[in-house]
Amino acid sequence: MPEKVSIDVIPGIRDAVFDLVSSYPKGKRFCRYADVRIEVSEGKVAVAENGMDKFSTEDYGFSFGVRVLAGQNVAAPGYVGEIVGTADLPRLQERLRDALDSAYGRAVANARGKDAARSRYSALGSSLYDLELAPVDIRQDETPFQAEIDPRDVNLDEAVNYVRDVSARVRDLDSAVAYNYVSAFTQLERHLFVSSEGANIQQSFAVSQGTTFVIAQGDEGHQELYDYTGHQRGWEVITHGVDEEFIKFQHLMDFSLELARDAVTLCACKPLKATDKDVVVVTDPHYNALLCHEVVGHPTELDRALKFETGYAGRSWLLRDMNENQLGKRVGSDLVTAFSDPTIDGFGHYMYDDEGTPARRVYHLEKGIFNSFSNSRQTAGFLGAEPNGHYKATNASLVPLIRMSNTAFTPGEDDHHDIIRDVDDGYYVVGHRIPSIAESRENFRITAMKVYKIENGEIGEMFRDGGLMSDTRDFFLNVDAMGDDFQLFSIPNCGKGQPMQTKRMSNGGPTMRSRARLTGH
Repeated sequence: MPEKVSIDVIPGIRDAVFDLVSSYPKGKRFCRYADVRIEVSEGKVAVAENGMDKFSTEDYGFSFGVRVLAGQNVAAPGYVGEIVGTADLPRLQERLRDALDSAYGRAVANARGKDAARSRYSALGSSLYDLELAPVDIRQDETPFQAEIDPRDVNLDEAVNYVRDVSARVRDLDSAVAYNYVSAFTQLERHLFVSSEGANIQQSFAVSQGTTFVIAQGDEGHQELYDYTGHQRGWEVITHGVDEEFIKFQHLMDFSLELARDAVTLCACKPLKATDKDVVVVTDPHYNALLCHEVVGHPTELDRALKFETGYAGRSWLLRDMNENQLGKRVGSDLVTAFSDPTIDGFGHYMYDDEGTPARRVYHLEKGIFNSFSNSRQTAGFLGAEPNGHYKATNASLVPLIRMSNTAFTPGEDDHHDIIRDVDDGYYVVGHRIPSIAESRENFRITAMKVYKIENGEIGEMFRDGGLMSDTRDFFLNVDAMGDDFQLFSIPNCGKGQPMQTKRMSNGGPTMRSRARLTGH
């Protein structure tokens, strides 16, 4: 038995798992479909606080999830998921068969209950649909990971020393720095998806991320800033940074020191004064990353729009019901186009989702017109849409949810410097901090790291503790400039679901100009 589970486990079990799943429905009455997901990860993490070691470890994760669709008159799903360990490897096939049987039993029971409710409650019961998966291309494929420095080759002691040094440099930067927290992790992941339809897909990913949190104390108050670096690459993300066409950030040392300098500078700035009316605002790509995340990414997730998560996460103003919705309607100016695309590089990159659906770009807004949602095979049929590969789980033991991937505003043709130069009186909003979003995502209030006054085309005084507030549609309709400086930023902690699942993704866009109210003091 191996000392620990590694990603190399999956190639050794792949054929046997495929044989088990592909033949499973044939032996079960009214069983229409089955799939199995298996995920293994192995990685290292180091954390420091105020220049001192806080925590470090290297560990692995090993989990599987099973879905079965079954039923006589109507079909329903059954799910089983488990987190397992090294001791489970010798009997993994047995564990998977038991899980398939349990999921099948749950599916049959769900189908019977659904059928009975449909018969008993005619009008209400008709909303209980016969579950069918929308068709997709069935693939057998394998995708490799990308890394210059393989996470397996990283010495944990060296990682600890590096992170501790970053934290110490931040601590010693200025006497105003009262506290700092710095962490870095790097890991490999391998995902296997097999289905009774014949899908057999193995995907591998290298993931590295840095996190910095700084508190600075000044005479006028304190500032708390935090931000992330991250990419689907190896340890080089931490020690060398990233310099790609749309993804650029410094190594963790310089990244952390720059964040600390901003926190110290902001302590001496005046707080931004709120306005009671809209003003001209120019938002930078980093601010637009969170804006796009909250008011494009989430409300275009079809499970939210179909009210599957209304009770604990809210709805979407884009689809109030099948008759009252924004599909095909104008919700922004001609300059506003936004998409989700797992196939491009970023924290949200993959080629197949957790249903084996080939990932592809989906345009949510095209020249201001709302067009489409991110979906799953289970939900695409509701709108007669083609599945676009956005059904993902935090790990294989959990039921997947519809999640945004690399979701962003597309670039425009305006020079991003000219967007500011053309403003006589307005504000430049830089960096995102904290979102506060309406239950239906129709309104937003998002604070910024920094806000600058713009006068006669020049950037002037910097303010702290400010942000923007607007109706989403109004903000998009008032966009009159879209820059050429498209960038993507890592979002490592998007939460959704009950129980809560977190997911990594990238969001971004270019510099934009619109109108909104300022929030502040």
